[in-house]
Amino acid sequence: MTRAADQAPGRLAERRARAGERLVSCDQLFHIHRLARREVVSLQGVDLAVDRGETVALLGPSGSGKSTLLSILGGLERPSAGRVMVDGHDLAQLPETTLTAFRRRRVGFVWQVPARNLLPHASAADNLELPMVLARLPAARRRRRAKVLLDAVDLAGVGRQPVRALSGGEQQRLAVAVALANNPPLLLADEPTSQLDRPNVARVVDILNAARDDLGTTVVVVTHDPEVAARMDRTVTIRDGRVGAEGRAGVEHAVIGPTGSVHLPARALDVLPPGSRAIVEVERDWVMLRPVTPPGDERGRPPSDGQEDGDGRS
Repeated sequence: MTRAADQAPGRLAERRARAGERLVSCDQLFHIHRLARREVVSLQGVDLAVDRGETVALLGPSGSGKSTLLSILGGLERPSAGRVMVDGHDLAQLPETTLTAFRRRRVGFVWQVPARNLLPHASAADNLELPMVLARLPAARRRRRAKVLLDAVDLAGVGRQPVRALSGGEQQRLAVAVALANNPPLLLADEPTSQLDRPNVARVVDILNAARDDLGTTVVVVTHDPEVAARMDRTVTIRDGRVGAEGRAGVEHAVIGPTGSVHLPARALDVLPPGSRAIVEVERDWVMLRPVTPPGDERGRPPSDGQEDGDGRS
């Protein structure tokens, strides 16, 4: 990926100088959509910040709102309420034509299924040039950058081959290169490794990290893969449409919600099962939750209505 950085040294220097500044900021983000004639709340007051040059893995169970959040960050969906700022743009307020231009220049997308990323009958090189054509880059510059990106993802020998002739791993590496074609500050990837074998998982993650190191790209990845998550700078766990936990260097931290709510880690549920009562003790700089009754002792536990909250939210 280093050679790709050589194409825009001025832009790279600017990104490195701004590393650590805020690139993405979500404040009390809500999203409501209709499903089978009823309204479903997929995001319920998400607060999220991502710095320039950071790699972040979005974790959480299926249906928790991760992919919805990713689509909002990329300007593919608009929030029902709240504010989302990306690279100085308030996406909820942008007119559609400006939002389209924003997506072309400022965001790269990598989807789970290669067919959604690529044109199967076009060549690898043509797929790489298409985003640059839409961004109106000159032909000579498009060809140079396509060659550099093919080299960067180890596909230099298949540039003229149609995408349908490539293996799954090659297609997904090409998809990452296509997402980086216009050198966007933000790359969003939704389960980009879920259909790959372990060697190709490692290779794709290598490319994502190289984009951060060599191009200054900020990367946000939705994943269920612990290997992918472990190689990101930070993990953010979404539960029930809210940020429930954040992790760095393998240590997970609970996130306190604006009303004092907190999602307990699964291991805490052995001591405080859903529906149990707890005493909250506050002493100077620490807070302790202590069960009213010892684990396994049901005396004094409130009657269950059969609808226990299984995520450990208190």
